[in-house]
Amino acid sequence: MTSKKLLPDLLVSLLLLFSTLYYSFTFIDFAIPPFEDAAMIMRYAQHLAGGHGVVWNIGETPVDGATDFLFMVASAALIKLGFTVGQSVRGIGFASHLLTVLIIYWGNRRIHNGNIFLSFLSGLYLAVGTGLSYVAAYFGTPFFALAAASTWTLGLILMKEQNPRWWLSLAFALSGLVTGLIRPEGVILAGLILLAVILMRGLKDSLSIIFAFGVVFLTLGGAYFLWRWDYFGYPLPNPFYKKGEGGWNWFTFGGSMLNMFRLSLPVFFAFVLGFRARETTRETLVYALPILGFASAFALVSDEMNYGARFQYATVPLALLSWIPLVRGIKFEALIQAQVRERTAYFIALIGLAFGVVYYSWFQNCFLALYQQSCDRPYERDGRLEMAQMLADYRGKGYVIATTEAGLIPYYSGWTAIDTWGLNDQFIAHNGSITVEYLDEYKPHIIMFHDYYSPLVPPKLTDANLAQRWFGMTILLKTYAEENGYTLAAVFGDSPYDTHYYYVRSDFEDSKRLVEQISKFRDYFYPTTGKRSINYANFPEP
Repeated sequence: MTSKKLLPDLLVSLLLLFSTLYYSFTFIDFAIPPFEDAAMIMRYAQHLAGGHGVVWNIGETPVDGATDFLFMVASAALIKLGFTVGQSVRGIGFASHLLTVLIIYWGNRRIHNGNIFLSFLSGLYLAVGTGLSYVAAYFGTPFFALAAASTWTLGLILMKEQNPRWWLSLAFALSGLVTGLIRPEGVILAGLILLAVILMRGLKDSLSIIFAFGVVFLTLGGAYFLWRWDYFGYPLPNPFYKKGEGGWNWFTFGGSMLNMFRLSLPVFFAFVLGFRARETTRETLVYALPILGFASAFALVSDEMNYGARFQYATVPLALLSWIPLVRGIKFEALIQAQVRERTAYFIALIGLAFGVVYYSWFQNCFLALYQQSCDRPYERDGRLEMAQMLADYRGKGYVIATTEAGLIPYYSGWTAIDTWGLNDQFIAHNGSITVEYLDEYKPHIIMFHDYYSPLVPPKLTDANLAQRWFGMTILLKTYAEENGYTLAAVFGDSPYDTHYYYVRSDFEDSKRLVEQISKFRDYFYPTTGKRSINYANFPEP
């Protein structure tokens, strides 16, 4: 291709990059701290970079609570090079987002021969979507989306090549493997993309691609799988054993499908149009397979920690790389034959529609958290961060905190932490729940948990309530603290129906000082509202 033909695409690519950068520094709040769940991965990356291995607590056995495995490793590598944890995590996410925007533009231009306007609109749709909000919250979601987009792009090329080059099949297989190494569900996505390639090409014409894919996954993927089984002691990431106990769940299936449709709704109509003719129906079904199949797979795990539908976000670049050929061939004779006035009106309407589509993508940033109060800021000031920074003054003293809030407090305090829900604790995840005996092994200096009662609204200890796993866990923690002489330092909340409990053990050097500091803590802003909390521990039970 001559440089003259490339020039328009290069200029549009620069425009896309400039637009993304302008949008990011104008509309994205990078001053926010890590979202609660993102801080867990940061703790693992920090420990790995420090030479302690993939561990939740330094000196303990490895645990794979960071399901974004390759993202964690890449972050740790940058930390080793001298970057801070925050710079590493956000830097990878930001670069991944920019690259995915370019892949969408160039993929549509070169694979589908899409026109410049539609290809640019596709890239811009992703640029202003939720990707940069994940970056701001310190999630590695754009890194996984980049791998998914790369694998799908290579798959689309293989669908069109009559005699695929061996290196292209190898690159496709390696990209699929990387997708699976970043997140475990990436294996499912890579497999679905391979199936889409086979359905489009036919089994006979796909044998070399299947062979390359099988060799890469059986050798490199198999070696990794055996290593991780030996290193962690279990074949699957630790959160799977906690979040996947119920098997197929129609409720989470429905939620996942709604997230998938919501994130890519304008593109969904192109798939509907794809069924208008027999010639495009097969292509529509094949392109929809990895998108619908991947979203369906989340019915196997609970939906907790799904900030801003980040679990389904990888389907967005897949949809944006697939829609243009589905609308090709739609007749626009009326537009071509129209008078100047009519054409002008059509053009203005088309531009307005494009702005509406981009605005819709941006608007998804208003639904990142259930309790989000404005589109400008995804979550409010969080007292758990300030509390953790205060507790960091006691770092290095061997103190232990048992907490349901295993993000900000463990990461910023630097304390040994028991994740009482079990996402970062192999015993709890495999046992099903925390036990008194397990707490006795650690004798935590602080017990902190979140639930929906307080001294003003005592918990109702009915059989139905106790059967709820979260409620039963917090009652066990509360009972353990009260039966072992812990002091109730604080019950923070802006409502007595939604609170954070802090118990302090009474028999260690800094006990009285910690009770005083926690009980008199003035900057505990409740994360769901950003309001200054009331300490309900100062109110007697009714």
